[in-house]
Amino acid sequence: MSPAPRSLPYPLGVTLTDRAANVAIYTENATRVWVCVFDDEGRETRTELRDRTGHVFHDLVTGLRVGSRYGLRIDGPWDPASGLRFNPAKVLLDPYATATVGDYDFGQAVFGHRLDEPLERDDTDGAGHVALGIVTDRHGFGWGDDAPPATPLAETIVYELHVKGFTKRMPGVPEHLRGTYAGLADPAAIRHLTDLGVTAVELMPVHQFVHDNHLLEKGLRNYWGYSSLAFLAPHADYAAAHEPGGQVDEFKSMVRALHAAGIEVILDVVYNHTAEGNDLGPTLSLKGIDNPSYYRLVQGDGGHYFDTTGTGNSLNVGHPAPLALIMDSLRYWVTEMHVDGFRFDLATTLTRQDGSADIHSAFLALIHQDPVLQRVKMIAEPWDTAGYQVGGFPADWSEWNGRFRDDVRDFWRGTPGTIGTVAQRVLGSPDVYESSNRAPVSSVNFITAHDGFTLADLTSYDEKHNEANGEGGADGESDNRSANYGAEGPTDDPEINALRTRQRKNLLATVLLSAGVPMILGGDEIGRTQQGNNNAYCQDNELSWFDWDHVDEELHDFTRTLIRLRRESPALRPDWYRHAPGQGSIRTIDIRRADARRFNAGDWAFAENRAITFVFGHGGETAFALMLNAAENGVTFSVPAPTHRAWQLELASDPQLERSGGVGRKLILAPRSFALLSSAGRQRRGR
Repeated sequence: MSPAPRSLPYPLGVTLTDRAANVAIYTENATRVWVCVFDDEGRETRTELRDRTGHVFHDLVTGLRVGSRYGLRIDGPWDPASGLRFNPAKVLLDPYATATVGDYDFGQAVFGHRLDEPLERDDTDGAGHVALGIVTDRHGFGWGDDAPPATPLAETIVYELHVKGFTKRMPGVPEHLRGTYAGLADPAAIRHLTDLGVTAVELMPVHQFVHDNHLLEKGLRNYWGYSSLAFLAPHADYAAAHEPGGQVDEFKSMVRALHAAGIEVILDVVYNHTAEGNDLGPTLSLKGIDNPSYYRLVQGDGGHYFDTTGTGNSLNVGHPAPLALIMDSLRYWVTEMHVDGFRFDLATTLTRQDGSADIHSAFLALIHQDPVLQRVKMIAEPWDTAGYQVGGFPADWSEWNGRFRDDVRDFWRGTPGTIGTVAQRVLGSPDVYESSNRAPVSSVNFITAHDGFTLADLTSYDEKHNEANGEGGADGESDNRSANYGAEGPTDDPEINALRTRQRKNLLATVLLSAGVPMILGGDEIGRTQQGNNNAYCQDNELSWFDWDHVDEELHDFTRTLIRLRRESPALRPDWYRHAPGQGSIRTIDIRRADARRFNAGDWAFAENRAITFVFGHGGETAFALMLNAAENGVTFSVPAPTHRAWQLELASDPQLERSGGVGRKLILAPRSFALLSSAGRQRRGR
């Protein structure tokens, strides 16, 4: 006679077995835990978890099957001053739920405390007012021969996009699929990406997130999604599928389709905080499961949160429970959802286990030794509200290089004294990374991202125009590095528009011709505008969605050519700086003044010097001369001696120079313009 089945403390969450579901919930300070299953009419069946191993409550629960809707109720002390906020009246979302259904109404029922007396517990039942978890089939999807593209970092070109905004108005995508995972998997969407030549999409947050109540009250929505709640669940609103849990298979189908096209999927993940806010925020999940374990509280004042994210709370990464949740989530998205990497929002917060940023933090150590995560791309946003950590992450990480963005913008604006810094950025920021034996691919180079002006707006506005956000213009950073010419917003002046177009090409070229990992903001290649709004986080409408009816075809073709050149040319995408360990000299770099002479110390120090030439070689391959003129006047450049065959003009931001075609001993570059020359090596590419 076989022994009766026993429940197990791991894995956490819901695990289906032949006879019942094993449910396991981590909570140190709770006294009782119930799993609550809801039928289609909202009737609730509660099952208490009676087994306990360490700090994990667990049991076998009947009635849970694929498609079941469920939540948690957890009892324990109510002592907000000590950080304890247990309230069994509230239905909580399982942090290990792999899908969700429903929304929050943000009335009293979703707050553990009384709205008029924040220190007193509120016993209004949360059932019917909250999102619920959905039990999913974690093994039934047919992946077929799906395989990760595994593009080397040196060959990677990242395209940051919003799942909804990219296809919401895209011609060729069936209307019922627009703005969804299925829409991104549609051949029309994939065709744009492959035609452009990018190798990876970086998806803005797709973990299940919450629409903040203060936005809903103003008729707005949390468009960007940086308010996560369920770290293992794809956001349900981005699914065309109508059945509960259908978002999981739809997401998988999207990944499979992108992989088949050779495109990697990188997720922008928000593990530094959740949607539960501060001590006055709602009780939706972790706050009611075990607040002092999952969140960082102010030392000696457990009633308040230690916040380095600007959102009200920070995850307590010095504690094993939230660390386990983060690691389990990362492994889940790699092993079960087949994603290829992660960009960590405010990653510095995740290294603050004792308050200070630490390269030897438990979070970084766990990722470094994890056999699943070692093989995927890790990208840090290396700052938070308490500090800036560019260059401070481990060697196997890449970082959003904010210094690249700022220095390159300053250079093309004509800021004095930037010739030396722009040289460092074009070379892959060796001043940041080389001394610690890191490579150029440590730097993710970008000029624009979701947070800030689009490229079109950066070159069209001097001031932010965020009036539609309803915050009186107080939101969003003032951007003092815009590259506008003489008018605010759209203009019919052909001279100003020509200058703006030139500046857009200058900025795109600097990103795509510099050493490192280039990232372009989705839509920049077609001239997407947000009408001067540099903080469109709440604009889930035409202001943020891609406008495919007004595409800047010239800029699109220009971007495609830049990407093609980079992908074809090893000299433009080095793995290392001047040499790779054990391989001898591979890349050659020569930096010259506009007159083709070498720089001396005085040249670098001369604040008004705004012209520079880079000559890049790679063995016998095609070499390139990149000439940059950020001056307000035209500059005559002496063309360096060709490395192989005679120089040919590949690209220029000045259309008059492009039309001239030929390359003599000198080139005159128009004010604020660039030119790229090539000297064909062993093989001459087709033009």
